[in-house]
Amino acid sequence: MFGVSSMTAPLKKVGLIKPGISLKEADPLLWHYSSVFDPNKIEFIHKCFVDLLIKSNIEVFWMTEEDTGLADSVFTYDPSFMTKFGAIILSPGKKLRKGEQDVHRQFYEENNIPVIGEIKDKGIAEGGDIFWLDEKTLIVGKGFRTNQNGVDQLASMLKTFKIKVYSFDLPVFLGKDACLHMMSLISMVDTKKAIVHSPLLPVGLLNLLNEKKIDLIEAPLNEFNSSSGLSINVLATAPGECIMLSGLPETAKALTSSGVNLKLLEGDALCIGCEGGPTCLTRPLLRT
Repeated sequence: MFGVSSMTAPLKKVGLIKPGISLKEADPLLWHYSSVFDPNKIEFIHKCFVDLLIKSNIEVFWMTEEDTGLADSVFTYDPSFMTKFGAIILSPGKKLRKGEQDVHRQFYEENNIPVIGEIKDKGIAEGGDIFWLDEKTLIVGKGFRTNQNGVDQLASMLKTFKIKVYSFDLPVFLGKDACLHMMSLISMVDTKKAIVHSPLLPVGLLNLLNEKKIDLIEAPLNEFNSSSGLSINVLATAPGECIMLSGLPETAKALTSSGVNLKLLEGDALCIGCEGGPTCLTRPLLRT
């Protein structure tokens, strides 16, 4: 059983990939990792994350047991996307990530999960730019990792299922080498509640959020900056139940004061070091 049409409905199944030798031996300069990256800690951090998922009654599926040779493949949110009708194979905009989508395609084939489409040719799209606002509304950010061609292909695939795709331009911010996804600026933490970094949020998206009556929790600026935006990367395991990185007390207080319950992951050496948080580490397969 599979299917996802929400960012916050109870998370039941996820696809993960363990950090392998390709990540442990990655050249930080080549992969755009920060000085916080510590290859000696990443395996333990990932195990702690898996333990948090299991304690939340989430079933873990290993998308491959082999090292992919692609350091970023541990961030399984990006190479594919799940709908209620089947998976969509994406096409990474970060050139070093090309090939990750093949691992996902093979996983879906082996687990009899239908693939309803694939981003091809000149289209690029990464999962971090794509999120469900509600079951009939998909938000896509256009930037260095997702282009208009990719958006058009997504919209064409999902039109069949009466899903409306809204796309918004992302800012340049720190440049093309840095990872700025749409979900670097917003994460849904409850059915009608999101944490945001409003100074960089597209105006059109802000208007849509207001139209949909989404309550916005402002992420404290200092912790957004100190975490390279990872303070926003909050994984909802159920409505109002989330996993976020530790060491961000002001952000945690903003969330808990808004009624969100938190489990904390001490994951800087992997998550901040490699530009991917708790959400990025998962490919949700089933939310009910």
